Amino acid sequence: MIAVHLENGRVEIRKRPRPRRPPGFALIRLLCGGICNTDLELQRGYYGFRGTPGHEFVGEVAQSDDPRLIGKRVVGEINLNCGRCSWCARGLGRHCPHRKVLGIVRHPGAFEEFFTLPERNLHVLPDSIPTERAVFTEPLAAACEILDQARIPQGAPVAVLGDGKLGLLIAQALHAHGAGVHLFGRHPEKLAIAEAAGIRTERVRRRLPAADYDWAVEATGSAEGLRQAVSMVRPRGTLIMKSTVHGTVGIDTAPVVVNEITLVGSRCGRFEPALRLLRGGKIRVAEMISERFPLDQAPRAFELAARKGILKVLLLPS
Repeated sequence: MIAVHLENGRVEIRKRPRPRRPPGFALIRLLCGGICNTDLELQRGYYGFRGTPGHEFVGEVAQSDDPRLIGKRVVGEINLNCGRCSWCARGLGRHCPHRKVLGIVRHPGAFEEFFTLPERNLHVLPDSIPTERAVFTEPLAAACEILDQARIPQGAPVAVLGDGKLGLLIAQALHAHGAGVHLFGRHPEKLAIAEAAGIRTERVRRRLPAADYDWAVEATGSAEGLRQAVSMVRPRGTLIMKSTVHGTVGIDTAPVVVNEITLVGSRCGRFEPALRLLRGGKIRVAEMISERFPLDQAPRAFELAARKGILKVLLLPS
């Protein structure tokens, strides 16, 4: 089989044997994969990564201990927790200190013809969610995680900084919740996707509003975005941080301390809320697909995905 390999900034296609399936794992055939900003950061050296990336996927179960899974379309939660430690016992397996992470930490990712994932991580897709919509489940779950972490009242104004893939999903998820979302971005064609969903948008040209919001979400994918987001939050407001950036991010802590701003790191989320939104057709994702490539053209796909203005690039079976 073929697999995508990242090493020293290079994207290559390599031939590998089909992976062995441990007990309790499913062997999954890739149907669709999505390149996200984290994959691009891995290419740049995030986590010192070397191997097969890919954690946004839809697959078909080829082998499983559970015969009910075989032949089913599935998406999968990306954290492989131990199930034995105190964190797992508290239902916080996503923070298990022994965890592996699909395509990120010590477990080969989904950008290969066949890969493995624990059966307990899988969610069978209903027929009503098309494959290319379902591939957004993992990043949409990350957007929905905000609502598990912060009690944002319905109707409350929320600033979302960043009109990239994750920013658009966050804006739509919060809008579906009933928040008064105000999306700030630099790209009219991306902002138009949010506007079509009924979200207020603003193109950033010079200065952003200062101390205007009790709630803000930073999803710019840039080091500068965090500093800008802090300045937009009112005293005793809350800033949710979503960007993962390779390298050290500097921030002036004085306004955070003086204004008593709460900083909330936010990562992966539960799949159930995301699947409900996708099943209900409440999230516009078709307009977010910029291009599709066969798996054996992954180097070209990564090159395109890294260009400014590009949203989701999909990898399909060769």
